[in-house]
Amino acid sequence: MESSVEHLPSSLPVDNPTTPFWRTELHELDEHRSSPELPHKSDIVIIGAGHAGVSIAYHLLKSDKDAEGEPKSSITILEARQVCSGATGRNGGHLRPDLYGRIPKYMKRHGVEAAAEVGNFEVAHIQAFNKLISEENIDCDLVITRSMNVYLNADEANQARETYESLAAQGLSFTDDIQYTSGKLAEAASGIKDAKACLSCTAGSLWPYKLVTSLLTKVLETGAVNLQTLTPVTSVTSEAPDSHRVHTPRGSIRTKKVVYATNAYTFGLLPEYRESIVPCRGICCHIALPEGQEPPSVSYTYILGTEDRNGSSYLISRPDRTIIVGGAQKSFKGFRNQWYNVVDDSTLIEPARSYYDGYMQRTFRGWDTTDAHVKEIWTGIMGYSYDSLPHVSDIPGRPGQYICGGFDGHGMPIIFLAARGLAQMIRMGKKFEEVNLPRLYKSTAERLRAAQNGKEGGDILA
Repeated sequence: MESSVEHLPSSLPVDNPTTPFWRTELHELDEHRSSPELPHKSDIVIIGAGHAGVSIAYHLLKSDKDAEGEPKSSITILEARQVCSGATGRNGGHLRPDLYGRIPKYMKRHGVEAAAEVGNFEVAHIQAFNKLISEENIDCDLVITRSMNVYLNADEANQARETYESLAAQGLSFTDDIQYTSGKLAEAASGIKDAKACLSCTAGSLWPYKLVTSLLTKVLETGAVNLQTLTPVTSVTSEAPDSHRVHTPRGSIRTKKVVYATNAYTFGLLPEYRESIVPCRGICCHIALPEGQEPPSVSYTYILGTEDRNGSSYLISRPDRTIIVGGAQKSFKGFRNQWYNVVDDSTLIEPARSYYDGYMQRTFRGWDTTDAHVKEIWTGIMGYSYDSLPHVSDIPGRPGQYICGGFDGHGMPIIFLAARGLAQMIRMGKKFEEVNLPRLYKSTAERLRAAQNGKEGGDILA
């Protein structure tokens, strides 16, 4: 019997999104279609051409060669809008392991060993990106530096110290890279006015759109991948574990395997994930100075708290010394209809519209007299996970179908190596437990039920 899942209203990206800084220099593949018509069939169909979808294709091709070195499987990537026009093309460009926010939470819920797997996995992305960019000769403005978590509230600073000491006491290897600074030294070390404490670790920044389009260029050069942009998927029907049909307004494709790299928009095609991966709108902006005005140096990336402990901001300094900063939850968290379960990135979050005006002047030492101003501001739709963990595995109850999503606004230190593990499952038929992914990433029926039966919003609204 054929089963069908139709997309729900308002489950597709809108046609006229705000323009992020990252998409101000468009690549020739931005609206690419490898063929005028959709292929009638493809061994693998990947839904989504952001960081996840393109990375999965890249890893599939790396592991899928015949004796002559030619790809054995055909792959089709379907994208509702342009390449990298979703969350990846709208994020903060921040490659940062979250070692003292999420990891302690996972330790309490799942134990030290499971939490350590996640921490080590995120840390491994620093070296993985270094290696990838070197081997593939990718120009995406990668800078490896340190990331500062800065605390402006004394109680929060004390909690940060306790967290650091608790992690160190567990003997976790990644704690060797964490440095805690408090008191008067915190402001000098971080460059942030009135800092009470800061924690730092190795991190990086990059131009995400350039990374994805560079990888996409590599996979298309093989001839094994057919990219179809401006082609939203409206439903997927399944006749057998190795026989699926992916439907679009331009026709349908028969395939053996389907990969959902749809993140925040997953619920439209997989309604069982409606409570597990919730679309949440965020805001980000690009801050620059007038031409000829030299900005003070900002050497690190940041997570910046607020004095009243009400939200935070993430920030990077680009090689051209302009700033990307986003978050601003303090300004809009109470206006739930502005951000929770929202898929429209065509308008700004109104309470946050002016939040970053004068932000550098009031936050960073040495910026007081500059004319730093918001040059571009945009919104993006993140896939927030009910339990703060991504879903990366085969899909429970749907043979031949796979998911890679729910990154909780934290995809950069998760996606690339997660895609490698998932590609091994898809290509080689390996089980989840055989591909070196953190055990907590597996999408299980138990996780889906917990989200469906748990308190509304889970971690998202906590």
